[in-house]
Amino acid sequence: MKNIKEINIKIEGQEWEEALDKAFTKANAKAKIDGFRPGKAPKDVFLKKYGKESLYMDAADIVLDKAYHQVFEDNKDLEIVAQPDIALKSIDETGVEFTFTLTLKPEVKLGKYKGLGVKKESIKVTKEEIEHEIEHLRSHYAENVVKDGQVANGDIAIIDFEGFKDGVAFEGGKGENYSLTIGSNTFIPGFEEQLVGMTKGEEKDINVTFPEDYHSEELKGAPVVFKVKVNDIKEVKIPELDKEFFEDLGMEGIDSKESLENQVKENIKAHREAEADNKYIDELLEAASKNVEVEIPEVMISEEQDRILKQYEENLKMQGITLEQFYQFTNSDESALKDQMKDEAVKRVTYRLMLEEIANVEKIEISDEKAEAEADTLAERYQMPKDEFLKAFGGIEMIKYDLKMRAAIDILKGE
Repeated sequence: MKNIKEINIKIEGQEWEEALDKAFTKANAKAKIDGFRPGKAPKDVFLKKYGKESLYMDAADIVLDKAYHQVFEDNKDLEIVAQPDIALKSIDETGVEFTFTLTLKPEVKLGKYKGLGVKKESIKVTKEEIEHEIEHLRSHYAENVVKDGQVANGDIAIIDFEGFKDGVAFEGGKGENYSLTIGSNTFIPGFEEQLVGMTKGEEKDINVTFPEDYHSEELKGAPVVFKVKVNDIKEVKIPELDKEFFEDLGMEGIDSKESLENQVKENIKAHREAEADNKYIDELLEAASKNVEVEIPEVMISEEQDRILKQYEENLKMQGITLEQFYQFTNSDESALKDQMKDEAVKRVTYRLMLEEIANVEKIEISDEKAEAEADTLAERYQMPKDEFLKAFGGIEMIKYDLKMRAAIDILKGE
């Protein structure tokens, strides 16, 4: 089969005898033999009861690790792209033989990958976008200030309330010192509107009707009365663009509306530039990959699906959801989710193989000095000791690989 190579490794002689001895020691420690404590039975007595064959599989496990390393040591010239499948070919008192099935990197035939006609989106930041972001900043620093007078739309009413249906209080309909933002539509339709105009200390009966789709069967479509008292009224005070606000922002060099507008514009532009660059790279990769011929081994796709699934699981964890919960919510399972990820897995593997071949054709090499400098920069950016960062990243060779892939992308860009 294409891209597949089988290699047989046999362990025999003294090495196999030593493995059998270790297997005997392990098995004898658990053996129940009349007249002997566990681990104390002579070898000939053990073998008479259990047979030498009983030691074979444990002995095979003992020598498997060495056989595994021997395969990779003897085949350094091969580009192995997935964990090998291992089968037991034969085993007896003279030795054990394993068959390792290796998946090799497939041949990649590049088509056109330069001058693809993909254009990067130009970036513009409008005055309205700057003003909107500044208003968002001001809202973030808004304060709730006690006010006199009447409740108005947008105010926060601090209320006591209790609901009654047919004159009887119903469960879940009572609250004390509840902060309700008028206009938030948090309560039943019509409730918040009837608070408008009330003053501190005022009490009032509010008549409303629960929606027909309300979750409680008892209250669906039911007319009820809420007895309400306003304990306090607060208004949301948005800060002015003054010295105090700029100090609260704590942004270096920002001490005026003009300097804030310039900074906000640069922030929006930088964010848009990053988004545009990512989109540009994706479009370049997609365009170049359409010209590539490659037969991807199924095991490479499967391993990429596993990686995507792991990333998905981590993202769910950040939302406080486990994979098991996700499967329950969606009436799904791992197999179905991985099937959904197959197209993305194929795309990622194709892109990776294509970039590796471009790097090979273009003779891209990354020096030790450049890799070390990049490691220094990244460690500083993530505020980690360099050795810890390299351990987390996968070592200096992974830094070199990452730089090589980025250089191949620069080739696609025409840089």
